[in-house]
Amino acid sequence: KAKPTMSIVFADESFTHILRLYNTNIDGKVKIPFALTSIKGIGRRFSTLVCKMADIDLNKRAGELSEEEQQRILTVIQNPRQFKIPDWFLNRQKDHKDGKFKHVVSNQVDQNLREDIERMKKIRLHKGLRHYWGLKVRGQHTKSCGRRGHTVGVSKKK
Repeated sequence: KAKPTMSIVFADESFTHILRLYNTNIDGKVKIPFALTSIKGIGRRFSTLVCKMADIDLNKRAGELSEEEQQRILTVIQNPRQFKIPDWFLNRQKDHKDGKFKHVVSNQVDQNLREDIERMKKIRLHKGLRHYWGLKVRGQHTKSCGRRGHTVGVSKKK
């Protein structure tokens, strides 16, 4: 006797199989909180919080979202502090340039990381110098690991 298999039926014409938000393709078959995590800078907790603030059912699939619901999600992501999302939830706190609390997503994440590393190199921070030399930055040992590139560590006596 064959077991019945459950599958999702997408008979609706308004269903979108691939959404496009923040220069990212989002799978329409996945539930919204998990679908939003494919955008860089948005994790599972932040995406569920965004959906709750935008009054969107968490069990809905991403392809079932209307244009108006997508706009609500985008406005919550762009202005999280206006929707009472706490500062400790944001991924860019006290920005070096303007001192503001922001949540950066998509291309901004890479851009800010690049700018931060350049700033560290420019002011000759220890971390910036390690980046410049291509060494491990976060205090790892370099004697036996991380030998890709150039050799680091103790040379053998003759």
